Amino acid sequence: MIEKKKVVVGMSGGVDSSVAAWLLKEQGYDVIGVTMQIWQDEDEAVLEEQGGCCGLGAVEDARRVAASLGIPYYVMNFKQEFKKNVIDYFIDAYLNGKTPNPCIACNRYVKWESLLKRSLEIGADYIATGHYARIERLPGGRYTLRAAKTGAKDQTYALYNLTQEQLAHTLMPVGEYTKEEIRRIAGEIGLRVADKPDSQDICFVPDGDYASYIANNVEEDVRDRIAPGNFVLSDGTVVGRHKGIVHYTVGQRKGLGLSFGYPLFVLKIRPDTNEVVVGSKEESMSCQVRANRVNLMSAAKLPEKKRVFAKIRYNHKGAWCTVEHAGADEILCVFEEPQRAVTPGQALVLYDDGYVLGGGTILS
Repeated sequence: MIEKKKVVVGMSGGVDSSVAAWLLKEQGYDVIGVTMQIWQDEDEAVLEEQGGCCGLGAVEDARRVAASLGIPYYVMNFKQEFKKNVIDYFIDAYLNGKTPNPCIACNRYVKWESLLKRSLEIGADYIATGHYARIERLPGGRYTLRAAKTGAKDQTYALYNLTQEQLAHTLMPVGEYTKEEIRRIAGEIGLRVADKPDSQDICFVPDGDYASYIANNVEEDVRDRIAPGNFVLSDGTVVGRHKGIVHYTVGQRKGLGLSFGYPLFVLKIRPDTNEVVVGSKEESMSCQVRANRVNLMSAAKLPEKKRVFAKIRYNHKGAWCTVEHAGADEILCVFEEPQRAVTPGQALVLYDDGYVLGGGTILS
């Protein structure tokens, strides 16, 4: 008799991960449900109210789903890993004039690196999530991602940084379904979370006020980084005062509080001089994107020059560009059409023939 493969499913209490667990059980896997405890030391009542993937409500929803599916369920503590790799990184990026993507960091270093390590230690063969993406092994042996069946929910952008080892031990069953199909399945099998709304905000900043969160959690020795300063044009002309660089991101137009002869957009953030550079929409357009911390997925090496489809942020529709090496761990993409608001700190993700080729962190 062939022993069933054991899989640990990361359960957030939402419909996607809940149905992922059911699908894998139906496929014959030995399924264990796990919720990652990543919240810090906030008041439990506040956490309960906040909900989302960090709240105590998520634990109760996941526990009820696991019970209804008849699978073991545990809560694993990843507080330290989350603080180091997500919260500290998030705050540091804003203090240095960049716009972080905490979900990408959480995926790579918490949901995969930490959860996978602990799951393998307890004898699991795989981990699984409710992400909308599909894992494939190419003829050459490398693992890569391709878009989910439902393009509107495709989450490959936020997963570009996963390693070959992580992909080899990961299952993403909901990638073969649309969101509507997942909700229908949940309803048919009687899951109470079938109509639960998707979480929209960053889990540890549920009200979306990033600046206040940073102000309440920043160390005293760098508080000058969140002080008010000058809005300036590219030539250095001062055109107003800003509230602190953590309030702004490249490409931002609303909320600047500036009255000018034409709409102004944030072009650059200069933490060294505490200046926010603003300018016209035309000035916010660029054909070149430089990125480092490169992770390759579908190919072991990047060709000298290659035409690829690329995205510069999660909700970017993508555009064609030519990518080439620009250093030992740096790539340069030259887009065929100018792109708006190339934002340092965000991810540049490359697609080749429908597969994720790789990506990196935008420098400029």
